[in-house]
Amino acid sequence: MARQKAPEWQWSEDGINFRTRKWVRPEDLNANGTLFGGSLLKWIDEEAAIYAIVQLGNYRAVTKHISAITFEASAVQGDLIEIGLQATRFGTTSLTMRAVARNMITRKRILTIDEIVFVSLDEDGMPTPHGYREITYNRDRMPTERIATGTVRLPKL
Repeated sequence: MARQKAPEWQWSEDGINFRTRKWVRPEDLNANGTLFGGSLLKWIDEEAAIYAIVQLGNYRAVTKHISAITFEASAVQGDLIEIGLQATRFGTTSLTMRAVARNMITRKRILTIDEIVFVSLDEDGMPTPHGYREITYNRDRMPTERIATGTVRLPKL
């Protein structure tokens, strides 16, 4: 049996260590019938927040900064979008990451965001040191307390 050739397109960005996919649905479209930029940015911010929560071990991780965004391509209804995140720096209270979004159907990059900064906050909403310097690939930093009440402890695994 002949070996199949790998597809021509691949993630060329080294270090992308978290990926998720989204399906472009009718509610994600703008008046032009293409992917609304706000929908894509919402997806990226949500995925980055989840990634930051896991990396910082704190449900109170909030978006501090998003660098310039330039859209290079788009998507239409039914396209599949892949979002990749890479942690690039740990600060004392923050995590900086980079994001890339690609259209899996057209194989075009939709956008790159060089910097998304999340800050770890304490119960009073003030920046708090997180104590991490490296990326985790496990769920060892998952918070064990529900943010809504702060009183219910989740079981440690």
